Amino acid sequence: MARNVIWSLRAREDRKAIFAYWNDHNKSKEYSRKLNKLFKEAIQLLKSHPYIGRKTALPDVYVKIVRQYLLIYEVTDSDIILHTIWDGRRNPDDMF
Repeated sequence: MARNVIWSLRAREDRKAIFAYWNDHNKSKEYSRKLNKLFKEAIQLLKSHPYIGRKTALPDVYVKIVRQYLLIYEVTDSDIILHTIWDGRRNPDDMF
């Protein structure tokens, strides 16, 4: 069963900040477009296979890796709630 994907405010802000960083760093939007495509492909996969990610210590919360980014999401009966997109190179203590 395919589930709906709900982007939290934080996840939307994370994605926006990631793209802004790469746009500024590379002086081009090309890498951001490629990264966005990878995020979309991962989310499409999660819609039909929500348990493909790595289980976390939190109930019903999983991690899907896309390059160096971690998509942190929760699986419910009808939805996938994307909580955050975390750069895996950052200090995990700063996540919460």
